[in-house]
Amino acid sequence: MKAIITGAGGFIGQELVKQLAANSTNELYLFDAQFPDNFYQDRNHVTCIEGNLADSNARTELLSRDFDVLFHLAALPGGASEEDPELSKQINLTATLALVEEAAAKVKCPRIVYSSTIAVLPTPMPELVDDNCPLVPELTYGAHKAMVEIALADLSRRGIIDSIGVRLPGIVARPPASSALKSAFLSNVFHALKAGEAFVSPVSAKATMWLMSAHKCAENLIYAATVDSNKMPKSRCVTLPVIRASMTELVTAIANEVQQSTSLVSYQPNSQLEAIFGSQPPIKTTAAEQAGFKNDKTLQLLVKQALQNC
Repeated sequence: MKAIITGAGGFIGQELVKQLAANSTNELYLFDAQFPDNFYQDRNHVTCIEGNLADSNARTELLSRDFDVLFHLAALPGGASEEDPELSKQINLTATLALVEEAAAKVKCPRIVYSSTIAVLPTPMPELVDDNCPLVPELTYGAHKAMVEIALADLSRRGIIDSIGVRLPGIVARPPASSALKSAFLSNVFHALKAGEAFVSPVSAKATMWLMSAHKCAENLIYAATVDSNKMPKSRCVTLPVIRASMTELVTAIANEVQQSTSLVSYQPNSQLEAIFGSQPPIKTTAAEQAGFKNDKTLQLLVKQALQNC
């Protein structure tokens, strides 16, 4: 596989690169605004390219490489998008669509794997979310992601690209204390309990979340690179299968794994955060499962896998 990965230096991007780079037959072109020092520079089949996605010259340089698939993970995250909607529009919408159209001009009907989000779904959510749930995003980040979903489906219908979109749930466990990510608490609780530190949850004990480990997320993205597009719905985008758990269940599973007390966690719910990130109902992901996408099987396996990133 010859692959371009935007946002390769980010949390999910790094896990995706790790899995793809393990196969030396893959040729990888990694793109981000800035990479960690010596980020995969020792691999002769990996090339790192730094640049701003909104810079047309940077996109031209990136797309000068031969590629079979473009993984588009780069995005301005939710909290930052809400604070600066114009920058979100520039990165998450305008530059994203420009990149896709420029890729299509370079390679005939390229496979585009697009990292979307459950933030495209309504708040509050219905009692059951399924494949017929409408796109009614609450925040700017979700709105721009939804717009791109629709645009990529249209480009695919016209035979210009071959897109596969996956809506990501809460991916754990990210590096701690990301103020730009409103759902950061889902990862921060892993770090706190592993370190034996007190943690104040911004959602209640009964709050329910949709979760996936970074490892499983990357596996699903790689699967999306080769899945038969005929297995996808007309929208060309699916909500990934998840593990649904309450905050109490998540805390208990983490505490058991790291041998700490659940009493380290106290609760001071924020009503807005709980409405968006802690009120996720039962979900049926029939289209994704029929297409071959997977979840982490159990909460225990998810927690064990997520702790490896802490």
